[in-house]
Amino acid sequence: QVQLAESGGGLVQAGGSLRLSCAASGRTFSTYVMGWFRQAPGKDGEFVAAISWSGGSTYYADSVKGRFTISRDNAKNTVYLQMNSLKPDDTAVYYCAAQRGRPMTSREYDYWGQGTLVTVSL
Repeated sequence: QVQLAESGGGLVQAGGSLRLSCAASGRTFSTYVMGWFRQAPGKDGEFVAAISWSGGSTYYADSVKGRFTISRDNAKNTVYLQMNSLKPDDTAVYYCAAQRGRPMTSREYDYWGQGTLVTVSL
């Protein structure tokens, strides 16, 4: 069982930056692929980024490639999402998630956090 808790959301102006954090419980964090997803108001959820258990491989949605960076610190049981050059279209609730045993490109995750709201204003 893995419990996830996101933090770092807030209100930022377009062009600004935010860093989201996701703290995980449990001693097996380093064995999980970690991902970030988001859901904008009135829209379906969307994959954002994923990182391998070691941190050596990352994978991004085209919509955030070059602007967002996913990273992890297994010693701290934490995964991060650095978001730069934010746009109003990035406004959403951001969720971190964990999965094990599937490819990094899988959208099927086993554990989810409660989410943190990011609002990007003009």
